[in-house]
Amino acid sequence: MTDIIKSIILGIIEGITEFLPISSTGHLIIANQFVTFEESFTNMFDVVIQLGAILSVIYYFRKEIIPKSLNIAENKRIFDIWFRAVAGVVPALILGAAFGSYLEEKLFNPVVVSTMLIIGGLVLIFIDRKDRPSRFHDVASMDYKTVLLIGLIQCMAMIPGTSRSAATIIGAMLLGADRKTAAEFSFFLAIPTMIAASGYSLLKHHASLNSHDLLVLGVGFVVSFIVALLVIAFLMNFIRKHTFQSFGYYRIVLGVVILAWIFLW
Repeated sequence: MTDIIKSIILGIIEGITEFLPISSTGHLIIANQFVTFEESFTNMFDVVIQLGAILSVIYYFRKEIIPKSLNIAENKRIFDIWFRAVAGVVPALILGAAFGSYLEEKLFNPVVVSTMLIIGGLVLIFIDRKDRPSRFHDVASMDYKTVLLIGLIQCMAMIPGTSRSAATIIGAMLLGADRKTAAEFSFFLAIPTMIAASGYSLLKHHASLNSHDLLVLGVGFVVSFIVALLVIAFLMNFIRKHTFQSFGYYRIVLGVVILAWIFLW
């Protein structure tokens, strides 16, 4: 299998799974058991192609998050969203710097992924089954205490298989956001979170990249952007009529299948 085909496959997986509450990192770790590059490049590739997915968020929500003029008063709501997204990423930056490398070394394996897929699926079903009163109906109305708490809950996603989007959606709903607002904040919070992670990975490894590596990264980047854009449109339409429970059942089934594959074959 050529590196370009591998890049396309992994880009599709990243684009599909990054914003659905089913764990993109978990799916990539599983996929890397079959489709992979040299180990150090694989680790960087899996992080960097997330930038393509992040750009799809910026493009899809461009009217909500990109100021249309220099008039601060007119764009107060937009700045409020960005301030909250940046504030929400602070816990992940602190804990990621302190424990990220250790967790990557110890926990990035299929057993941990499958276990967390099952646990996260059960939590997602339980949380979304109960009707809760909503205090927040748009991201700009969320107070900073709530934003920081959601950011802290997001740190659970440092354990592969948890899902960053699942953690933030569950956290936001538990703290009073309605389903649509929880999903949107998950998207917005992903922007500074994944730009920081991808930027750090590129700075760390850029000196060792050659023209072939850059081509492979570029293909994965573009594919993840296109696929993620389609998935965002799908999810925003989906949650208008459905709960997140179907994703919870998918996580459980996938986790059980992986455990069976590991221990029975």
